[in-house]
Amino acid sequence: MSQDEVYRIKTLNNIAQAGLSKFPAGLYVHGAEVEDPHAILVRSANLLELEPSKNLLAVGRAGAGTNNIDTSRLAGLGVPVFNTPGANANAVKELVLSGLLLSSRNLVGAIDFVSNLTLDGQLSKNVEYGKKEYAGRELPGRTLGIIGLGKIGSLVADVALRLGMRVVGYDPGITVDAAWSLPSGVAKAASIDSLVRDSDFISLHVPLNDATKNLIDEKCLALMSANTVLLNFSRGAVVDNVALVAALRANRIKQYICDFPNESLIGVEGVIALPHLGASTVEAEENCATMVVDQVRGYIEHGNVVNAVNFPNVLMSRESPYRIVVINENVPHMVSQVSTVLGDAKLNIHNMINKSLNEIAITLVDVDDSVGDDVLNTIRKIEGVQRVRYLNGA
Repeated sequence: MSQDEVYRIKTLNNIAQAGLSKFPAGLYVHGAEVEDPHAILVRSANLLELEPSKNLLAVGRAGAGTNNIDTSRLAGLGVPVFNTPGANANAVKELVLSGLLLSSRNLVGAIDFVSNLTLDGQLSKNVEYGKKEYAGRELPGRTLGIIGLGKIGSLVADVALRLGMRVVGYDPGITVDAAWSLPSGVAKAASIDSLVRDSDFISLHVPLNDATKNLIDEKCLALMSANTVLLNFSRGAVVDNVALVAALRANRIKQYICDFPNESLIGVEGVIALPHLGASTVEAEENCATMVVDQVRGYIEHGNVVNAVNFPNVLMSRESPYRIVVINENVPHMVSQVSTVLGDAKLNIHNMINKSLNEIAITLVDVDDSVGDDVLNTIRKIEGVQRVRYLNGA
């Protein structure tokens, strides 16, 4: 598809206008009613059963988690799934801070107490008499254990240190970039067991996958003290709710603050459940929308991949109007076969880059002259090639 044609973008949720406005009007159409889209933008809509057409080029998730999308299946169809790590990090950090304060100062109970006071002329007396039930504890000197030290975990660590807390972190898969941004005052825990055993507050910041589902289980809960407050603003299924409720009712932990209401949690003493407010700020929604639109445009218009969860990152400056994007199985001799086809067609390669991730590889090739359909079809017939796109335009 050449860049003088119109790309169709389907929005399945309310995507902030700050992001949608970055689609050039002459090159894109977007909206909930768009049919047979070249890209889908989504927040929470369920795409696990999506049956994509052959025209679908990309899926963009305006948020970090992608458990509502079958990323592996889409990778096999040559469709990258983009997300926006870090775009809502500040919003989640602020909500975690709110959770710390709600729990440490017993604010929910105190608010309920005042709301239920009767106006019998004894208000001041009743307030003074009742407030002793809602005495809290201050945060300085308390230990906050953070499981997951990505962007959000790092920001939570920073604000906790500024509040005078001792911070212990655990993340065996921490990236180099995340390690660089981590505050130096964070102590390293040797294991999750040692972290939960020594922490007054525990904050979870891990993605949901096979390794983290029910990460906080009965065994882990048993290591916590009776005064432990567990905060979960990552994903609900990271915590085993059955084991959690049992621990709360047995007074083995103090409180559970989360952003994921669940039928098993409603009405349980010690639970404060918020209605999934993590990224629900104007700023976070605009940041996510802007970031995901930039990424989808970068891929559609130039073949560049940034922050795709199922594709390798690949970025090459455009030095020619004629770019070929090849998506293929990650097998030997693929690049040489593509190069041979171009050489046989007397097409000079101006620039080339190849990147791979697990079973998927992507190659960007800039050539000095226009490419005919016969050349593109020859590349498509190479065994292991999943998709070939030709981007004819500066």
